[in-house]
Amino acid sequence: MDLLPCPFCHLRFPSSELERHANNHFLDDHEQQRLENDLELAQQIALAPPSPLPLKSQVISDLPIELGFDEKVNCLINLQSRSIFHKVEGGGLMALLRKCLESESDNTISVLSGYVDHFESLECEDVGWGCGWRNIQMLSSHLFHQRQEEVKGVLFGGKGFIPDIPSLQRWLEIAWEKGFDQPGSEHFNGKIYGLEKWIGTTECATLLRSFGLRAMIVDFGPKELESLYLSVPGSSTGVEGKSEGNGVKRRGIQVYGPMDRFVVKKNHCSSSQADSNVQEKSCSSSDITNKNEGQQVLVDWIWNYFSDSNKPGNGRVIVSEKAPLYFQHDGHSRTIVGIQIKHQRNGVKQHNLLILDPAHRTAALEKSLKRKVGWQRLIKRGVHTLKKPQYQLCYVEPGVATLEEMELLKTINSVFLEL
Repeated sequence: MDLLPCPFCHLRFPSSELERHANNHFLDDHEQQRLENDLELAQQIALAPPSPLPLKSQVISDLPIELGFDEKVNCLINLQSRSIFHKVEGGGLMALLRKCLESESDNTISVLSGYVDHFESLECEDVGWGCGWRNIQMLSSHLFHQRQEEVKGVLFGGKGFIPDIPSLQRWLEIAWEKGFDQPGSEHFNGKIYGLEKWIGTTECATLLRSFGLRAMIVDFGPKELESLYLSVPGSSTGVEGKSEGNGVKRRGIQVYGPMDRFVVKKNHCSSSQADSNVQEKSCSSSDITNKNEGQQVLVDWIWNYFSDSNKPGNGRVIVSEKAPLYFQHDGHSRTIVGIQIKHQRNGVKQHNLLILDPAHRTAALEKSLKRKVGWQRLIKRGVHTLKKPQYQLCYVEPGVATLEEMELLKTINSVFLEL
C-alpha cells in the first residue's frame, strides 16, 4: 500500500486516511478528543453483535390471560419504544443521594426509596406538559428494579423496559377501553395519543391499575372541601376504603381528568352553579382559609408512609421498601423519593421532602450529588415551600390484583385528608 506524507507533520499515511489526518491539524484539543471519541464509539457500534429479536409467541404467552389482550394490545407490546434517559452508573442516582445524606450531620434521619431512575423532560419532546408522564416513568423504574418478580410479567406487556411517552399514551387509551376510569376517558374523549395534554395522579393510577397494580390516590385539601367527600366503612379488600393517616376512612368523589381536584375546587367555590358543567371561575383568596395551615398533615403522612416498612440503615439513612410517590399540585407534578427529619437545637423537628423533578437535568443532578455541592437546592423541599391549597399523592401497594380485584380497580376513588 502506498504511503503519502502529511504536508504538516510529514508523517506517512495511506491515501484513504491522509485527508482525515490532515484536517485534524486544524482542530483544537477539545475537538480532537471529541472526534476520536466519536470514531471509537462508531467502531464499537459497528463491531457489536445484533440484539436478538424477541419471540412474539413467548412474550404473548407470558401475559396474564384474564386481562383479555386483543390484537391491538399485542401490536403495542411489540411496537412500543423504549424510553431514552440519562443512565447514572454506579448504583444509580439514589445511591449518590444516599451517600450525600449519610455525609450530613448526626441530627438528621432520612428514609428513602431504594432505587429510582430520573426521567427529565426534553426540550424537543415534552417540556411544559410531560411532567406527569415522566413521573410515571420514574415510578415504573422503581417497580421494575425493586419489585421485579411481581411486575415483570404484567407491566407494559412483560417487555421489561419503560416505554416512551407516545407508547404510554397508547397504554392509557387501552386502559380506558378496558373500562378503567370511565369519567377520565370521557374527559379526554378516549384519546390522548399524540396530544400535549396534562395528566395527573388519576391517569397514573388508571394506567398502573390496568396492569393489575394496586395504585391508590390520597387527597389533601382545605376543610371546606370536606363536604364533597362521603364517609364509608372500611373495606376488607385492601383496594378501597383503607384507613389512612388519622384513621378517618373516606371515599373521595369520583375523579376525572388531569388536575381533577382543582377543577372541583373551582366548581365548589363558585357563588352559583346553574348546571352540572364545570365552572371556570377561580376561587378568590378569601375562599381558601390560610392555605399554608395544616401542611404538616401532608408531611406526617409521607413520613409514616416511607417509615412503615423499611430495611436497616446506618442510623442516618434508612432504605424503605416503599415505592416513590407521584406528587401532584396545581401547575406541576414531581416524584417524592424520600423524606428527612432534622432535630434542631430547640427540640423542633424540621422536615424536608426529597424530590426528583422532571424539570431538572439528570446530568446536573448527577454532577451535584457526586461533588456533594448544591444538591440540597435541587432535591430538598421544606414544609415552608408547600404553599398550594391542595395536593394529591399516588402510591402503589405491593402485589398484583386478582381477577375479582381488577373489577374494583376500574373505579378510581381516593382518600381525603384535611389540611
